[in-house]
Amino acid sequence: MELRRFLVTCTVTRLMQQLQLSEFVENPVHNVLMKRNSRLSLALHTLGHMAAEPDQVKTSADIAAHAGTNAVVVRRVLGRLREAGLLNSEKGHAGGWRLARAPKEISLADIYLALDEQLVAPSDDFGKNACSVEHALHQRVTGIMVDIEGKLIEQLSQTSLADVGRSGS
Repeated sequence: MELRRFLVTCTVTRLMQQLQLSEFVENPVHNVLMKRNSRLSLALHTLGHMAAEPDQVKTSADIAAHAGTNAVVVRRVLGRLREAGLLNSEKGHAGGWRLARAPKEISLADIYLALDEQLVAPSDDFGKNACSVEHALHQRVTGIMVDIEGKLIEQLSQTSLADVGRSGS
């Protein structure tokens, strides 16, 4: 029995390494694995504030100071949101960032998808030298995680920036 437990532990450890689960943290409140994603946090936080004042232009420097990060990081993240049509940027002395659409027309899923990252789903990069047990585990876990990722996006699509603004008041 000890040998079997050891083999399972080794297999699961290797699978976690292959799935890069070392980047995940356990949330003790919900006992859920979720990848750390500061870009998503920055985007949601920034757009949440913009939703409260949709006509006000925010500079990268102001956003960075408020978020406790670097203006270059802010520009990279918000640049992706601009490419997705969620933000407009204006150059010059009075320039900055503003929402491209009304807050009620921007879902949390729009923001999440604009960043082109996955919080839950693992990469498809799995070693060809894996044993059959590892391969089977990888396929099963990947299928579950892809399903969870889809459900996450579905749930995020049901909440708009306007909804978040109302719940935060």
